[in-house]
Amino acid sequence: MMTKFTTIDEYITAQDDDKKAVLHQFKKIIKYAAPKAEEVISYGMPAFKQGSVLVYFAAMKEHYGFYPTSKPIEVFKDKLKPYKTSKGAIQFPADKPLPEKLITEIVKYRLKEVADEEQLKPSVKRKKS
Repeated sequence: MMTKFTTIDEYITAQDDDKKAVLHQFKKIIKYAAPKAEEVISYGMPAFKQGSVLVYFAAMKEHYGFYPTSKPIEVFKDKLKPYKTSKGAIQFPADKPLPEKLITEIVKYRLKEVADEEQLKPSVKRKKS
């Protein structure tokens, strides 16, 4: 059975000792890039939300997963060449330091992307009764 986490810190505490420092670093990088974002657990993973979810991250056996949705992976594809990627995921090897600057750029890109999406949504007008 999978443990249900309610906070990012709970998630980090439950991980293997060798993963905790990097997960704390991940959290710190994202928090720095998106200081107003709310910490949440979504799909069982740590995530940061501002309007909608900006990014997710997680510890895997051989890597750290970073899930910024598909658009940033296209936009940053040249900078992501050293990493294994898929449509919505980036794998950072567990035996290498996190690319702080790149993670920060992607989070800031997601902030702008989400803000732009929010502006495009039609505003809901109340009917007068």
